[in-house]
Amino acid sequence: MTEPIPVRIRPEIAALPAYRQGRQAGADSYKLSSNENPFDPLPTVVSALHAATGVNRYPDAAATRLRERLAERYGVSVDEVHVAAGSVSILYQLALAACGPRDELMFAWRSFEAYPSLGAVAGAITVQVPLAEGARHDLDAMAAAVTDRTRMIIVCSPNNPTGPVVRQDEFDSFVAAVPHDVLIVLDEAYAEFVTDPDAVSGPRVLSNGHPNVVMLRTFSKAYGLAGLRVGYAIGNSRILDAARSTAIPLSVTGQAEAAALASLDAEPELLERVSVIAERRDRLVDGLRAQGWNVPNAQGNFVWLATGEHTADFAPAFEAGGIVVRAFAGDGIRISVGEHESVEKVLQITNSVVKNLPESHPARGLA
Repeated sequence: MTEPIPVRIRPEIAALPAYRQGRQAGADSYKLSSNENPFDPLPTVVSALHAATGVNRYPDAAATRLRERLAERYGVSVDEVHVAAGSVSILYQLALAACGPRDELMFAWRSFEAYPSLGAVAGAITVQVPLAEGARHDLDAMAAAVTDRTRMIIVCSPNNPTGPVVRQDEFDSFVAAVPHDVLIVLDEAYAEFVTDPDAVSGPRVLSNGHPNVVMLRTFSKAYGLAGLRVGYAIGNSRILDAARSTAIPLSVTGQAEAAALASLDAEPELLERVSVIAERRDRLVDGLRAQGWNVPNAQGNFVWLATGEHTADFAPAFEAGGIVVRAFAGDGIRISVGEHESVEKVLQITNSVVKNLPESHPARGLA
């Protein structure tokens, strides 16, 4: 029996499940459940991290050096850059700034598992628009679902956990169809892994003059700083001012800022690692399809198996084989692209699992 809460808590918050992190891996397992970068930090990044030793002092609340560097990179003003403890923090800040009771916050589903909690925390209504064929965003359906109560729309490209990107042309048409006073958040946490030339590009969207669009990026994935928590937004300064007003002050540490700056200095070397991960991802997708899996077009650092109602039955096979994956009950299994040695282990397990799927199951392709 669940112990009652001793004080009055909003019922929608009390009913909200806490965010569940991917399970930690044992000594003999590969952790492929959290979309982390498998490479260790570069020595120059480690040196910058060790040099930032002033933990007895508060960090720069505005993360000024990093914002100035990102403003130069994207050709915008410093006020058009916002830095926070991961891009997910900015999502919460924007939801609190844009949405109130009975307002609507829209996103595709299935998508990033933190999205449903945004509406509850802001007191808003979440509108979940089903993915289209191929586990892709159905932007036409999302545009049709906009009402006069819609305040914020999130578009995740590449979509986590299913993998496909939104194309540039379809995103441009979507922005044109949505009222200009509705906030559109383009969540590009995995943008660096994208190899599809037709994929939407946040900088390109912003350069086209769409003040209601905010682009999110992170240092957690491609740059390998997941444990330091630093992400950023590029967009209209007045929108970002509203996000800053809802932010927890001093949440980006001096160590995180120093590591992010060093990562930008080392970007060519880091992007070589990203290319290795993207090639490893494509090899994994090819192997899965050869086994008979119907795998969506993966453009992040993960692949998606739409195991549906069989998910709970199949997930233990990965754990038994030393692979920690992220299982979403009733929907599917997300497998991060990890160490080189993990690819063959994953394919060994998936080869045995796919044979237990009914031939008519949507997760099966044409072997």
